[in-house]
Amino acid sequence: MTYSIGDLAREFRVTLRTLRFYEDKGLLSPRREGLNRIYSRRDRARLKLVLMGKKVGFSLQEIREMIDLYDLKDGEVRQMEVALGKFEKQLDILKRQRDDIDQAINELEGTMQVVRGMLTEKQASETAESPVA
Repeated sequence: MTYSIGDLAREFRVTLRTLRFYEDKGLLSPRREGLNRIYSRRDRARLKLVLMGKKVGFSLQEIREMIDLYDLKDGEVRQMEVALGKFEKQLDILKRQRDDIDQAINELEGTMQVVRGMLTEKQASETAESPVA
């Protein structure tokens, strides 16, 4: 099965420019028929991996390194070992970021609670000071 650039752009909700960028970076290798790009199932699978990798925070270079391992003779086993190592490292990074975000949220909620209290007091004192009509 083959796909046009428009097919993949619609399916994965990316721009044509994004697909051409990934092609320029060597992540996709569509064949050409005149001016048209024809993407294979392999290109579609690679695009899916690229987008998943970007979603979880991998750089394009890291994604390319993992994808390029498919081209090695022992690509399957080696690719899985390298990918697993990178996934574990990225998972640790994301968990640390989540912890930092949770801490920032807690601090912000605490600050908001203090400011709300101060605002309530200020509003109450202004109401008590204003003359009754």
